[in-house]
Amino acid sequence: MSETYDFSLWSHYYRDYLLSNIIPFWLCHSIDNEYGGYFSCLDRYGKVFDTDKFIWLQARQVWMFAKLYQDNDLNVSNDERKQWLKTAQHGAEFLEKYGRHPTSGQWYFSLTQQGEPLIEPYNIFSSVFASMAFGQMAKIDETNAEKYKEIALNTFNDIQNRRSNPKGEWNKASSSSPRQLKSFALPMMMCNLAMELEHLIDKQLIQTLIHECSKEIIEQFRQSDSGLILEYINAKDGSRNDSFEGRLLNPGHGIEAMWFLLDIAERQNNKELASICIDTLLIILNYSWDEKYGGIFYFLDIEQRPPQQLEWDQKLWWVHLETLIALVKAIDHRPEKTDELLVWLNKVQKYTIDHFVDPEGGELYGYLNRQGEVLLNLKGGKWKGCYHVPRAFYLCWKTLDTISKK
Repeated sequence: MSETYDFSLWSHYYRDYLLSNIIPFWLCHSIDNEYGGYFSCLDRYGKVFDTDKFIWLQARQVWMFAKLYQDNDLNVSNDERKQWLKTAQHGAEFLEKYGRHPTSGQWYFSLTQQGEPLIEPYNIFSSVFASMAFGQMAKIDETNAEKYKEIALNTFNDIQNRRSNPKGEWNKASSSSPRQLKSFALPMMMCNLAMELEHLIDKQLIQTLIHECSKEIIEQFRQSDSGLILEYINAKDGSRNDSFEGRLLNPGHGIEAMWFLLDIAERQNNKELASICIDTLLIILNYSWDEKYGGIFYFLDIEQRPPQQLEWDQKLWWVHLETLIALVKAIDHRPEKTDELLVWLNKVQKYTIDHFVDPEGGELYGYLNRQGEVLLNLKGGKWKGCYHVPRAFYLCWKTLDTISKK
């Protein structure tokens, strides 16, 4: 029997909750009007419980509000759009002033509320999201467009130079270690970053980068025997490493990467790549869904051995939200697979709304235990900010609206 799903109804649900709940939550509680930037450590009701500022969350919030402002088809008031622009500019100014190391120009991991550096630029993803943020700002802020373009490009070039050793001098692994591993996270994010910066970077360079990273994902990290995606592989030859790290699966990462690649497949009209992505999405879901309690496991072992991570069985907000994005995009790409994909969309959507959405405090919870009970009732922290939740509701709204009109 075919699954039923009202695409128009759910498109309106995602739109309404985004614009009437999620965005107002962050506008009301996260803006630091004294020192600039945003607070991300917010309790259930939005009260700030820690004032440290994490660069990648600052940059993600800049990107999110700039993205909303850029979309002229949202049918909102001019006052709302102006507020989004002002909010994006507010964060960009703080990042520009305090976010980078004065010598290397690389982006710190975290700052005090006042903008003093707390943790050095060991994490390349601070740079990835800063580049995304300023690339988006260059589209919407005419006054500062050239300056923001330069920041985005300089950061992108630094990322390119660091790809072979992302953590540089802060790499804990010994340079002489026999276990040199390559992480899935970087080629995954480079695919997304390339798409984000295609308006600023030479087209040939973008095409080369996308080709290299997507090929690496599909042909090396994606295992030909199982279709599952490993989090780490041997750096030398791309083979599997028989270790905790080498057997590690992060289902959310694999699923998120599939919708990045679906966007690339759409741009390239690459039906073969789209088909591989959708098949991989379904394989990951079938492997990582918790049949006893529902939800998607955080970490797993590809050989079903005990994972190293003690939080392996937790259910996290971003994993489920990235899955919703991937599923609606998959339905848009492969209508002939709609029935199978709708089974999963209904299942994941019901779990997400029933367990993560907080009708009393607003926004979404981030962390559940295996049974689906709220583990931490915060709405933001060191890892959760104004990004995965609003981005997912925005993309689900827009994609479902497109499907409903076909």
